[in-house]
Amino acid sequence: MHPSPPDPNASGAAAQGPFARIPWSLVLGLGALALVRPLLGVTGATVALARSPWLPLAVTAAVSLAWIAAVVVARAPRPLLTLVYTGLAYGVFAIVLSAALSPLLTGVLQGPVTHPFGLVAVLATNAVWGLACGVIALAVRSGLDRGGSRI
Repeated sequence: MHPSPPDPNASGAAAQGPFARIPWSLVLGLGALALVRPLLGVTGATVALARSPWLPLAVTAAVSLAWIAAVVVARAPRPLLTLVYTGLAYGVFAIVLSAALSPLLTGVLQGPVTHPFGLVAVLATNAVWGLACGVIALAVRSGLDRGGSRI
């Protein structure tokens, strides 16, 4: 009995699908890192640190830089999709956090989980955030790859 040769079409489609070669531990870790944004508000740290409107923007910029740096340094095979999924993971985490904490803090379930459009808006907004970071990561990696070839 001879083993049959591998079918090149059998794994080819799966290997190129939207979930192929995504570093899921990186996606989940970076998505969890972004929870610093809502947790600063929930814990009152935003008020304690100063009521500056720039603080949420600075935190968002810091998280964005961390996402971009992590994907570039880890040399994620698909940085754009990795960061889109990271944004979606953060959106899911934020929705779950909101659903868990709102009854404890206000006594009433509030937030996106109570509004279907809110769920879509949170996920879409964070997917776009991941997309923007992914485009920047691709540009950074392309620049580094070109620069490294000249040395």
